[in-house]
Amino acid sequence: MTALHDVISPVTEEVVASVPSLSLEETDAAIARSRKAFETWRHVSPGDRARILRRFSALVDEHNEELAQLEVRNAGHTIGNARWEAGNVRDVLAYYSGAPERLLGHQIPVPGGVDMTFHEPLGVVGVIVPWNFPMPIAGWGFAPALAAGNTVVLKPAEITPLTAMRLAELGREAGLPEGVFNVITGKGSVVGQRFVTNPLVRKVCFTGSTAVGKQIMAGCAEQVKRVTLELGGKSANIIFADADVAKAAASAPYAVFDNAGQDCCARSRILVERSAYDAFMSGLETAVKNLRVIDPANESSEMGPMVSAGQRDAVQRYLDQVSPAFVGAAPEGDGYWLPPTVVESASTDEPVWREEVFGPLVAVMPFDSEEEAIELANDTEYGLSGSIFTNDLGRGLRVARGVESGNLSVNSHSSVRYWTPFGGFKQSGLGRELGPDAPNAFTEEKNVFINTERN
Repeated sequence: MTALHDVISPVTEEVVASVPSLSLEETDAAIARSRKAFETWRHVSPGDRARILRRFSALVDEHNEELAQLEVRNAGHTIGNARWEAGNVRDVLAYYSGAPERLLGHQIPVPGGVDMTFHEPLGVVGVIVPWNFPMPIAGWGFAPALAAGNTVVLKPAEITPLTAMRLAELGREAGLPEGVFNVITGKGSVVGQRFVTNPLVRKVCFTGSTAVGKQIMAGCAEQVKRVTLELGGKSANIIFADADVAKAAASAPYAVFDNAGQDCCARSRILVERSAYDAFMSGLETAVKNLRVIDPANESSEMGPMVSAGQRDAVQRYLDQVSPAFVGAAPEGDGYWLPPTVVESASTDEPVWREEVFGPLVAVMPFDSEEEAIELANDTEYGLSGSIFTNDLGRGLRVARGVESGNLSVNSHSSVRYWTPFGGFKQSGLGRELGPDAPNAFTEEKNVFINTERN
């Protein structure tokens, strides 16, 4: 009999569901079903594949509130964020529903014949989803993969499986054939690792820690298996004195404390030009102390709890090592709560400055020149996202080109848009998700030459 795993609410610490924890054999069986379904799905006409994905998108929209409430209970996300996340799945599905009919190759001029390229689907794609954004990150993987003609086995994080399981049900209701989109729950060491080692899985998409990503990459190398990795981050928020400093200070908490800091794009290092430092810190303190850290089901909540006791305790170990400049509020009692906390870093060697904390803790440091700001921003093994605040457009562009990061915003904290590619430099990842070219990452490019010379 399949073992069960209890899912705990981070808000109440109560069991909200019990879900299967699949064995190696059960995982292999699910992968085999997906491989069998591929032989049918790959031959579904582009128009029909597109219509199914559009229906899937419409069903997600119809169930937006249900999915959002499920995410609040399971992951502790604020209700506003959770509604956006469900809407993102809807929009990503709608966007990639246009891909099957636009998966274009090339006709290349060559002597002696006609040369054409085709984008052939890979087969079974394994998608491993983290616990910090269970819904949208799932959609970023399965939507373009399905659009390109692949079948998908998706493993959500053990502690946040509920929305992924519901999305699989909606996919079947939309008309996805049996075996085309499979959500299988269980331990990463069993299910996720089998995606790496099972030869029927032709690509693995992983979002999570850099340490685990390296292990997956090494494992996939044994079979020369395709891999996309979206890993850790330690992003910088750079504020120049010529910026609207008050606006930059007011927005900074939302760039790092959103989802309780459990975000690989969190701007967890703030660099402030020295002449604006005091004014920025004053504004930041006001903004942090006004941040509404309350029950995430409350419509006005701006930050919820940590996702688990383990994650809360991991972040608490960092908090125990620092002397905060100021601290916001957080509920007491049930739930895995931590307050938003700001520290001033005197050295780039401090763990809070160098390491990905993945919680509501941000470090601030002054700088004296544009060159120093870039140097400090780049002094990390990561390179995922970041922000630059300045009213000098030339400086904004120079700094954006100078910072070694895959996604940068000037006078904004935007990181992810489904219309544009997303991914990291250095140890923040490999490959890109989203954007118009995402379906191509789930295909092999095939070249076919036809000899047209007379015999």
